[in-house]
Amino acid sequence: MNLDLTNKTALVCGASQGLGAAVAKELALLGANVIVLARNEEKLKTVIANLDTSKQQQHNYIIADTSMPEDVKVKVEEYVKSGKPIHILVNNTGGPPSGPMMDTKADELETAFRSHLITSHTLAQLLVPGMKQAGYGRIVNIVSTSVKQPINGLGISNTIRAAVANWAKTLANEIGNNGITVNNVLPGFTKTDRINYLFAKQAENANTTVDEIVKRSVSLIPAGRLGEPEEFAAAVAFLCSPAASYINGVNLSVDGGRTGGL
Repeated sequence: MNLDLTNKTALVCGASQGLGAAVAKELALLGANVIVLARNEEKLKTVIANLDTSKQQQHNYIIADTSMPEDVKVKVEEYVKSGKPIHILVNNTGGPPSGPMMDTKADELETAFRSHLITSHTLAQLLVPGMKQAGYGRIVNIVSTSVKQPINGLGISNTIRAAVANWAKTLANEIGNNGITVNNVLPGFTKTDRINYLFAKQAENANTTVDEIVKRSVSLIPAGRLGEPEEFAAAVAFLCSPAASYINGVNLSVDGGRTGGL
């Protein structure tokens, strides 16, 4: 199985912590040069300092806010103009606020739409030409199992993630004959700051403890436990590899079997 990403360069968004940082680590272990993008420079420095360099990989970081697509475009465009191709794009950003759909303000939807869809689209338009020229491209979007089964209390996320999934499928159909694949990976309950935030909100709303919420959540997972970031990242890294060249336009759940839909 060819998992070698030597001489490939990956841009991983939202990589200062959580799933993004875990993905950056796995891609580096497969030999990729990794560019991590997020707002917090100190965290980004820490991430790249801990990435594998055993194959002489060169890692870098870009400071940008995914809620500002034009800012992201300008920063990434500077790198592209240096003549160095980016073969792999991992679209990822922090999840939007939780809460009932009817309590959601229109501007909250607009903010999430910019962060998750417009930024992903902007980056794809910027990087796909280089992928075509290289004859190799991977776009992986980190979304949510709500793409298949909406999650109560996550109205904004349910709405925006579905938009990203449909955008990705459309793109996969359009550029799949250029050696480029576009796939979505859907995390379930994984040990990150995001899930800690969601569990804390649920506990507050239900007037119970976080431990009780965790217990209830785990009871819904056939695997019987929460996922580890490294397990999720391994799935993303595989889709970025040469071995996954015929996997295109899919929604891959990495959730221990929790999602009810196929």
